[in-house]
Amino acid sequence: MQVVATTGQPQAAPLDAFELHEREMPTPGEWDLLVRVDAVSVNPVDTKIRQGAFLPSDQHNVLGWDAVARVERVGANVEHFAPGDRVYYAGEVERPGCNAEYQLVDARLTAKAPSKLSAEEAAAMPLTALTAWEALFDKLQLAQGDDTHQDQTLLIINGAGGVGSIATQMARQLTGIKVIATASRDISIEWCRRMGAHEVVDHYDLVANMQKAGHEQVDYIFNCHDIGDHWENMTTLIRPLGHIVAIAETQKSVDLNALQGKAVTFSWEFMFARPLHGADIAHQGRILATLAEHFDSGHLRSTLSDIVGPLTPANLGEAHRRLETGHTTGKLVLSAMPEA
Repeated sequence: MQVVATTGQPQAAPLDAFELHEREMPTPGEWDLLVRVDAVSVNPVDTKIRQGAFLPSDQHNVLGWDAVARVERVGANVEHFAPGDRVYYAGEVERPGCNAEYQLVDARLTAKAPSKLSAEEAAAMPLTALTAWEALFDKLQLAQGDDTHQDQTLLIINGAGGVGSIATQMARQLTGIKVIATASRDISIEWCRRMGAHEVVDHYDLVANMQKAGHEQVDYIFNCHDIGDHWENMTTLIRPLGHIVAIAETQKSVDLNALQGKAVTFSWEFMFARPLHGADIAHQGRILATLAEHFDSGHLRSTLSDIVGPLTPANLGEAHRRLETGHTTGKLVLSAMPEA
């Protein structure tokens, strides 16, 4: 089978970072699905791993942790899946990713893909949707229902990104909380509004802009950007006994003690933590199954913003290049690898 792998040169520019390789067809383990990949999406974690995070950077790594695929074979312990099923998943960061013709994925981390979304629309969703769901409902412990959190506010920093886009939808559609998203460009402001944000505030001089909009403090903050860039903003804006959840690390020093006086809770969300540590990994399969129902019912919609092209080294490099500009809205997707 063919895969698009890194060149083993982590400092290479995105357009020079990938090449086509031939590898043996893998055999599914007891809990695995062997799938043929129909579409993939690119996430910031892909660019970080390409540059040396998590995996040995001098090897030919197959990246990609967002996919829709067709089941070809199932492992001995697999239930509820059969050849021909269309599934979607993020998978495990320590296993070869979905930038390939075929892939092995643990069935417990997958669910049947939303039937009303195209392969490309569905491929945009697993990693970001899992991240947003775990952050909102597992970490912040928001309650679902139109009548919940009606007197409370949620600030989503970087609302136009992949995670922020679906988090905005989830909070708006599945709870009663007021959603404030941050964005600065006209295109990203309009995108946040389309995703359902009640208000959009410029993240430059965030505290002043929040105050200008009438928000001295908020009950919850979901930071989808470098926490070091917004630490002082968050410690100022969070309400006493409030809760902050974040997904992006920082190279800057932050003062955790600044949260003590308000007795604020701070949580990390890292979608790969469950599969990395074997912590009830089936929880993610259940989340994806629930999300599929919401997509099919129209409560949630895909955050696909552009299909870059079929999965080739050049197109994958272009997707990485665009993602690294920091100016993408929604998700970038590639369709299936061209047949050899």
